[in-house]
Amino acid sequence: MKTRRSGSLLAVTMATGLVLAACGSDSKDNAATTPATSPATTASTTAASTTASTTAASTPASSASSGGSTPSGSAVSLKGKCPDLVSIQTDWMPEGEHGFVYQLVGPGYTIDASKAYVTGPLIDQNGNDTGVKVQIRSGGAAQNFDSVSTIMYNGDSFLGYIYTDEGIQNSASKPTVAIESGFNKNPQMIMWDPATYPDVTGIKDLGTKKVKIRYFNGAAYMDFFTSTGILSTDQVDGSYNGDPSLFVADEGKAAQQGFGSAEPYLYQNVIPGWGKPVKYQYINDLGWENYAESIATKPENITKYADCFKALVPIIQHASVDYVNDPARTNAIILDAVAKFGQDFGWSYDKGTVDYAVKTIKADGLVANGPDGVMGKFDMARVADLITKATPVYTAQDSPPKKDLKPEDIVTNQFLDPSIGL
Repeated sequence: MKTRRSGSLLAVTMATGLVLAACGSDSKDNAATTPATSPATTASTTAASTTASTTAASTPASSASSGGSTPSGSAVSLKGKCPDLVSIQTDWMPEGEHGFVYQLVGPGYTIDASKAYVTGPLIDQNGNDTGVKVQIRSGGAAQNFDSVSTIMYNGDSFLGYIYTDEGIQNSASKPTVAIESGFNKNPQMIMWDPATYPDVTGIKDLGTKKVKIRYFNGAAYMDFFTSTGILSTDQVDGSYNGDPSLFVADEGKAAQQGFGSAEPYLYQNVIPGWGKPVKYQYINDLGWENYAESIATKPENITKYADCFKALVPIIQHASVDYVNDPARTNAIILDAVAKFGQDFGWSYDKGTVDYAVKTIKADGLVANGPDGVMGKFDMARVADLITKATPVYTAQDSPPKKDLKPEDIVTNQFLDPSIGL
């Protein structure tokens, strides 16, 4: 399966109306295809797409949900430094994992349901209007499941979510430079049923026991696992398409990929027929140390918009800290966006799921300080290590990275404020 969400979440619409957030692939960045669904789902998705393309629903948010902190302190001005509209392309529909960018959205925002955009004043950490607007652009179905790199190079998005492995993969053909690390740890994991496998403590144990593991075909991390002997090629199954029914039907005999900040809650509380805990281990823990949802731009913008980034990046750092510590205002914006256009794109998301996401993001260190206690900072040695591991994988997948690729080609710490951290 070539569908990709930057090492991320894919979704499938279930007959029950549930949309499962399923941790996605690190697959080849070719033209994307829609995830496999049932005929009924395909029909409803087509109808939703038609509605979205013909209804330009740009509606102002209600005053009750428009959000925004009470302004205080000296305002940070981005006017004249940044574009008047700072557009940020995300890799999926609105969710808690995107909270730190929705934290930037101030009162009076509007929602374009046809495009799945949320646009409003870009506010600083004190709630002050910075003089420019921010536009959060949803990915996934709203962008025909294209990768963020592809979207950025085919359109006009100023910034976008680029996972480090995606930056490596596309460094020759669609290069980007990440200016803030977003997630210090990729939420992607492999989960299993602890009742079926009480002695399994992690992914290596699944390998030793030859447990079948379902994943999205083409995932680079899986090729790394099988090439290094952590797992064997005869136990991995690339047929996973986000549908939870197989995990339920075989009563947890197979393990499965997912997001630590989503699936454990969904399987225990939402998915029919399961209703019990799962255990999991993050991919990052096994050596594929991928920074997730990093804020990136095209290389030429690093110099062109240096003054913008010097002012904007610290605001993003503050947003990451503020969101995980006090997410209520921003979660209201996320849920408002889902209510306005989620159904049109096959996306369902509720308060219980977003509350679990934020709790897990903080508890599991998904959003955490980088080296030296700085929020959003890249460890260059860690990036270099992933380049070394990922280059042969992507070369074998016919997506060879830039020759002699260096960490500085795909990430930078130059705009970070070292005083900002959790």
